Amino acid sequence: MPLTLNPDLRRALAERLRFYNELGIYDFYRREGAPTPYKSQPEQPEEMSPRSVALNPEDMFAVPKPEPNVPDPAAALRLVREDLGDCTRCRLHKQGRKQIVFGVGNPRSQLMFIGEAPGADEDEQGEPFVGRAGQLLNNMIKAMGLRREDAYIANIIKCRPPGNRTPERDECETCSPFLMRQIAVIRPKVIVALGAVAAKTLLAINAPMAEFRGRWYAFRGTKLAVTYHPAFLLRDPRQKKEAWKDLQMVMKALGLPISAKAPQ
Repeated sequence: MPLTLNPDLRRALAERLRFYNELGIYDFYRREGAPTPYKSQPEQPEEMSPRSVALNPEDMFAVPKPEPNVPDPAAALRLVREDLGDCTRCRLHKQGRKQIVFGVGNPRSQLMFIGEAPGADEDEQGEPFVGRAGQLLNNMIKAMGLRREDAYIANIIKCRPPGNRTPERDECETCSPFLMRQIAVIRPKVIVALGAVAAKTLLAINAPMAEFRGRWYAFRGTKLAVTYHPAFLLRDPRQKKEAWKDLQMVMKALGLPISAKAPQ
């Protein structure tokens, strides 16, 4: 006998899902052991009971993500950008940001760099990593034997925090679903998280950089490595050699020839 929703609960869930869709969140699962939202029905046979039940988007009137049905990644990224719009989902749109900084680079790249947040230069130009830290990132990419346009570059959040402060947790949680959609479209072979904020947000692990670095993480079907943010390397150039070790690990995974020369 099919499970049916209470009409009042159905409407409430539909409104809740519309709210999350506006945040860029589309996938929902009921945890095992969670109270069921359905009317009382005969229990399923034990072997038929799923470990987690996905809420049916059609039944809940949820709007499906459009980009999975678009084979061209450049076109799919445009759909994600259109969905993001002139975002007002968190407080940052009221705190001086000039524009959304979405992402830039090769939509079919095997390599994706993810930083923390746009700075003043990025907010002005609408492109991630174009200031001094961006110039260093360009040198790092060049030292790997690649061009900036060969990689895809984005940030955890897409608006500049006031005074370049560290993004708040709720800002990261609100914005990162759009980043997850970018990753799903690009499907890079390797992701490099630049800095602790990117690492902690992507991996949901609270650890110091020393523990993050030097190892691979499985992340959404790809490999993820962590290294220092270029802005940190500008403040402490002594760590460039350590960052170069991280990049050499990435180069090996990508099958790139490894040079001994570190980026300047």
